[in-house]
Amino acid sequence: MNSCQHCCTKIDGLTVNLGGNIVLDNVDLHVNCGEVVGVVGSNGAGKTTLLRALLGEIPYRGKISFQVSGAVSKRPRIGYVPQKLQFDIGSPISVRDLVVSAISCRPVWAGVSRALSEKVKDILSVFSAEALSERRIGELSGGELQRVLLAVAMTSRPELLLLDEPASGVDVKGLSLFYRIVRDLRQRHDISVVLVTHDLAGIATYVDRMILLNRSVVAQGKPEEVLLNEKLVMAFGPSLWNISCLPLLLSEGKDKIDNH
Repeated sequence: MNSCQHCCTKIDGLTVNLGGNIVLDNVDLHVNCGEVVGVVGSNGAGKTTLLRALLGEIPYRGKISFQVSGAVSKRPRIGYVPQKLQFDIGSPISVRDLVVSAISCRPVWAGVSRALSEKVKDILSVFSAEALSERRIGELSGGELQRVLLAVAMTSRPELLLLDEPASGVDVKGLSLFYRIVRDLRQRHDISVVLVTHDLAGIATYVDRMILLNRSVVAQGKPEEVLLNEKLVMAFGPSLWNISCLPLLLSEGKDKIDNH
């Protein structure tokens, strides 16, 4: 893990009460820079609520702070990739238009210069999406859309990147590419990444640490430790995993990454 250990997003005693229901209860979590943390849990465990609290979208009790070299800093720049993007599937908005709206104050309807178009392609190339520039948003596959949204999220040069269920509607090949890009981003920019997902097998070889959430943190550690934790089976049910195959799965996955 490439973590400097001197800066982190620090969550202490986070409690969220929505409509009289305690959705998160006394959550403590630290995410270091250069670290990818996978947050897993069953439906209703509070995973998306955790992201909403980090984004400042909902009220909460407790403390969320960003620390740099031991000193509390201002709120970090946050990049966010939502689980779903609400848009009219017949909209003429292109990938280029979407990225331009994130990097330029000039309205898209006023025209896009050649220089700006080239800048968009340069941005998209980092996410293996430069060929999608002229495509309409509604024409993209699930994996293509997730990469484009990740490109938009990174235009602000975030210090903390939040990913909400990136596996939703994405095939295995698209997910593998997405996870590799995220891993490379954290290595290149030393950013903190919090990835909320149900895709336990997919993230196992790409995250540094895994958090099992069920209103509070019930287990955390290296992926192989959490995946073999009996509390995971209690949360998801025994039919989810063939436990005896997990060590082999993790070993093969790590070999693929090392040889990539």
